[in-house]
Amino acid sequence: MSDIRVFLVDDHPLVLAGIRALLEGEAGIRIIGEATDGRTAIAAATALRPDVAVLDMSLPGANGVEVARALGEGCPGCRCVALTVQEDRVYVRRMLEVGVSGYVLKRSVAPELVRAVRAVAAGSIYLDPAIAAHALEPRPRIGAAPAETATSALTQRETEVLRLTVAGHSNKAVAKLLGLSVKTIETHKARAAEKLGLRDRVALLRYAREQGWLGETLE
Repeated sequence: MSDIRVFLVDDHPLVLAGIRALLEGEAGIRIIGEATDGRTAIAAATALRPDVAVLDMSLPGANGVEVARALGEGCPGCRCVALTVQEDRVYVRRMLEVGVSGYVLKRSVAPELVRAVRAVAAGSIYLDPAIAAHALEPRPRIGAAPAETATSALTQRETEVLRLTVAGHSNKAVAKLLGLSVKTIETHKARAAEKLGLRDRVALLRYAREQGWLGETLE
C-alpha cells in the first residue's frame, strides 16, 4: 500500500516540528508539506492534494474552521484532523458539522494523533477518547421510541448505507461498493434518517456511537 500523504498546519514552529518528528517516525506516513497560516494552508494543500491534513484550529489568516471548509470544497479527497485544546461540546460539534473527520486534543497528541491519521485515511471518523463520550451525548429518550425499536425499523440495505457513510465513504463510493445507483443510495439515506430522526451529520455520528460503529473500517 502507498504511504499516507500528510499536510501539517500549525502557527507555532516548535509544535509543527514536534508533530512532524512524531509522524515521520511512523511507518507508512509521509509528510508532503506544511504551513503556518490558514490562507497559505488552503492554497498549498489544494495544490498538493494530501490524503490527510492535520490542522491547528487557531491560525492567522484563516482559522481552522475556514481551512477545513475550504479543503472540503477544493480538495475533497483530503480528510482533516483537528488538533486543538478545545474540549467544549459545542466546539466539537461545529468541527464535525464543517466536515472534520478527526478531532485530537493537544494534551494527548502523541498516541492519539497517529491513530487519528491512520483512521481517517482509512475512511473512518476518529474522536479523541478524552472527549468522545461527552461530545456525542446520547439522544434524549423522553417522548421518543427506544433506539432498538427505531433501529429495527431499518432495512438491511439502509443499515449498510449508513455504516458506509459513517466510515467516510461518499454516496458515489457507497453506490459502487453496493452495486447500486447514486440516486438509490441517496434514497436509502433519506429514508433511514427519517426513520431515526437524524437531522444532521452530528446526529448521525451520535447514533453511530450508540451502535458501536465509530472506529470501524469497512471495506
